[in-house]
Amino acid sequence: MDTALSEPASPVAAAGSTVVVCRALAASQHVTLGPLKLDCGVTLDAHRVAFRTYGTLNADKSNAVLICHALTMDQFVADPHPVTGKPGWGDTLVGPGRPIDPAKHFVICANVLGGCMGSTGPLDIRPGTSEPYNLSFPVVTIGDMVRAQAALLDHLGVESLFCVTGGSMGGMLVLQWAATYPERVFSAIPVATAARHSAQNIAFHEVGRQAIMADPEWHAGSYIKHGTRPARGLAVARMAAHITYLSEAALQRKFGRQLQGKDALGFGFDADFQVESYLHHQGKSFVERFDANAYLYITRAMDYFDLAAQHGGSLATAFRGSPTRFCLMSFTSDWLFPTAESREIVRALNSVAANVSFVEVESDKGHDAFLLDEPEMLRTLAGFLRGAGNARGLKP
Repeated sequence: MDTALSEPASPVAAAGSTVVVCRALAASQHVTLGPLKLDCGVTLDAHRVAFRTYGTLNADKSNAVLICHALTMDQFVADPHPVTGKPGWGDTLVGPGRPIDPAKHFVICANVLGGCMGSTGPLDIRPGTSEPYNLSFPVVTIGDMVRAQAALLDHLGVESLFCVTGGSMGGMLVLQWAATYPERVFSAIPVATAARHSAQNIAFHEVGRQAIMADPEWHAGSYIKHGTRPARGLAVARMAAHITYLSEAALQRKFGRQLQGKDALGFGFDADFQVESYLHHQGKSFVERFDANAYLYITRAMDYFDLAAQHGGSLATAFRGSPTRFCLMSFTSDWLFPTAESREIVRALNSVAANVSFVEVESDKGHDAFLLDEPEMLRTLAGFLRGAGNARGLKP
């Protein structure tokens, strides 16, 4: 059934999660677009996209680069976060002299549909009411997120992207872009990702969701109405997920079995070990900038992603005849999105004679390596973009 929902109102300025959205909107560019038909059958009569741009679109509109963010990231890829004040999450990737340089590229990064940093999501006021959508917000998919981004590009007058890139969930968005809008994507760089979520990853996400929903302050998703936040549940979800972003070698190197601020075991259940204290910090800092219901929705979108299933069970069919130049990257110690999953995509691309290159980066930093200063990754990105730029006719 195709159900229409009218334009979402902006989030109310209330304590907790909605304050995050209001600050994000104040620091972002944002536009209301629509209508948008979702994969679940619901149509949003309008939807808001919050985004950031860096650099200038050139005269022939050939230098646009779309950066797709990961699950817990947002549009603030290259400038300070409006809530935490921390530098942009992609400051090793974007900036003067970086592989993606606003002096050469027109850089776009948008908060995904269903997110909590200004784009339409469960925090928005449901039309015709004074209450947030909460769990009445329709379930969204990676495909829905990409269609919202495409509508944003239409609004910005960008018909074709020089490059679309992203890691983890961002890599899923890249693959969806290349499969859905091949004529709009000159080059694509999916990093540390997969063409579908594995059973293991779905399982980890379900643990996180259950932690949130088990928090007595969640109130079946209506925590704003009750003046509460499921902070403990969301913190546990973040702690569990963060373990999957690292490798055993990285955890051992950074923490080992070192004690936190003490010389002997405490014989209790406070944080004795540095790794425990680290995870507590990750959980606490996360709840300051993220919304619990948005976490439910975005993790569900990742779980539902299966590019082959969208094309009759054939991943190769998703890329047949594609004009896009691909460069895939994985990391040797990434057990969340292991190299085998990138190789599966490469094989599918090769089977339809697509233009594809692949690099497995040697790193012991785990999945989060794509967010860090990994010289081989950055050299590969820079080299690929330089070659693609020459083919595109961009000025060096």
